[in-house]
Amino acid sequence: MKITNWLYANYILPIKNNKYLNMKLIKFILVGFVFGIVLTKSEAVSWYRIYEMFQFQSFHMYGIIMVAVLTGIIGIQIIKRFHLKDYSGTPISIPNKEHSIARYLLGGLIFGLGWALAGSCPGPIFILIGSGFISVIVVLLGAVLGTFLYGVLKNKLPH
Repeated sequence: MKITNWLYANYILPIKNNKYLNMKLIKFILVGFVFGIVLTKSEAVSWYRIYEMFQFQSFHMYGIIMVAVLTGIIGIQIIKRFHLKDYSGTPISIPNKEHSIARYLLGGLIFGLGWALAGSCPGPIFILIGSGFISVIVVLLGAVLGTFLYGVLKNKLPH
């Protein structure tokens, strides 16, 4: 019960009491719906498409991933060039990262194992649940557990 009260006090109540923030969040909710529709229509949430990708039988998912990477690169460059701010007006800062191969290998291994076990990238978890695939709730619980474990082990991991 204490966690519920904490979540309500720290996340729900500030949004509920701030009508301006409520209106600002609507655009993010709409973007989320559009993102979900695009991922569903492109079949990026399809287990069969993911299976084809790992079997090297289809270029479909590789194309989607390349478009996502290019979109991310362009988005980061726009943020850096125009010094964009987040929804609360705070400038978005993207610090440089040290180049350490261990963290990429460990992170990629954990992410890849999770993807293989779940049969999907964690991105469309909510899309799949919203599409009626109730069994994906197990994947959501695994993602929450993984996030919790990261928080516990954060100081011991290579960053």
